[in-house]
Amino acid sequence: MSRIAIIGSEGRMGHALRQAIADAGHDYAGGIDQGGDVTALAAQCDVLVDFSAPAALQANLDAATAAGVPLVVGTTGLEANHHGAIDAAARGAAILQTGNTSLGVTLLAHLVREAAQRLGDDWDIEIVEMHHRMKVDAPSGTALLLGEAAAAGRGIDLAAHSERGRDGHTGARETGAIGFAALRGGTVAGDHSVILAGDEERITLSHSAENRMIFARGAVKAAQWMIGKPAGRYTMSDVLGL
Repeated sequence: MSRIAIIGSEGRMGHALRQAIADAGHDYAGGIDQGGDVTALAAQCDVLVDFSAPAALQANLDAATAAGVPLVVGTTGLEANHHGAIDAAARGAAILQTGNTSLGVTLLAHLVREAAQRLGDDWDIEIVEMHHRMKVDAPSGTALLLGEAAAAGRGIDLAAHSERGRDGHTGARETGAIGFAALRGGTVAGDHSVILAGDEERITLSHSAENRMIFARGAVKAAQWMIGKPAGRYTMSDVLGL
């Protein structure tokens, strides 16, 4: 039995995580939300799981490093400075960061990378995602994760080869670009499709999340896997051995 603590415990993912921890037979070691004492929380658990906000990331990294406990970061909306902070913290603690803790999405990203690697840049790649009306960031962390997988398969930098927010007279699509489209509405937990479009043929790789419990179960599996790991930066692909 592992002691798993939650940062962001009162949010929708926090509630799902508590259920997943109980279902997996682990011990819920407590949780905090905005204004909570993350240092004290880190001292009473085997692993921290963070589904809070980008603004809280640095404090959470500092607490994990000081306590010597691993941290699973599922917070989305991270920018380059946040990833730099994770890289720095990973020199002193085991940190797993991902845009999606679903095991199915993890495998999807692996397939996207494989497909992008084997097909030339004359195959256009478009990533379409839809989430509930309350989601505040776009593209989603999962869409970016899939975009990074496609870019890695092609050996290119995603930031330099992505197209977003097309509107008006945009001109022809740039060869080799990875496009993103974000849809919002209803209570959709998360739908993602990666479309690889060649001349007169198309491949679509998709994943549909029916309930956020899939993310909670994946996060708990990742948290358990992280216990005892040496300092370093990890991904969900490491959890699945991909």
